[in-house]
Amino acid sequence: MGLKEIRDEIARAETEAGREAGSVTLIAVSKKQPDARVEAVLEEGHRVFGENRVQEAADKWPAFREKFDDIELHIIGPLQTNKVRQAMGLAQAIHSVDRPKLARAIARIAQEEGHCPDLFVQVNTGEEDQKAGVMPGETDAFVEECRGLDLPVRGLMCIPPVDEDPSLHFALLAKIAARNGLAGLSMGMSGDFARAIALGATHVRVGSAIFGERPTRG
Repeated sequence: MGLKEIRDEIARAETEAGREAGSVTLIAVSKKQPDARVEAVLEEGHRVFGENRVQEAADKWPAFREKFDDIELHIIGPLQTNKVRQAMGLAQAIHSVDRPKLARAIARIAQEEGHCPDLFVQVNTGEEDQKAGVMPGETDAFVEECRGLDLPVRGLMCIPPVDEDPSLHFALLAKIAARNGLAGLSMGMSGDFARAIALGATHVRVGSAIFGERPTRG
């Protein structure tokens, strides 16, 4: 595939779901991709990218920002509290707010810096022990806690279990978001973003289908 094909698929999914054209933001997940591939996608005009690790983002994006205007960077991987300040200096959005300690760290630095990226609360919809995220039953209280800290919570994010129908998890996330008055739904990846769009996704995270498979380390 490639960027154009993914954009076309997103447009088709929007139409089929009765969604407004352009209502879904494509986050091109550039983690571990060679700079040449990332630059090629930038040259095609795409400007919204996702990184898992703050250090990789710090190594990669300042140089690209010198060359390309209006880059919007999203941190989509687990975030350690000692990386919060760096992440907030790099990113326009953080999709992995998943615990009170992290929320408090973001709030403290936002007060000091006078700005804060858009935030998404990560929900562990599959209640998997090995996966980050707030449990579904605890999400309402956590969103309320974040709002009490004056944090700009824009929506929710999930990564469904690999062996389950993702649609069930997308529907659950949409239900939790609706009852909390949250418009943003960060859900859907290369293999299932059309289903996510049908269930209300506002942000889809697509990597290998745009860039190709990540190189293996020798």
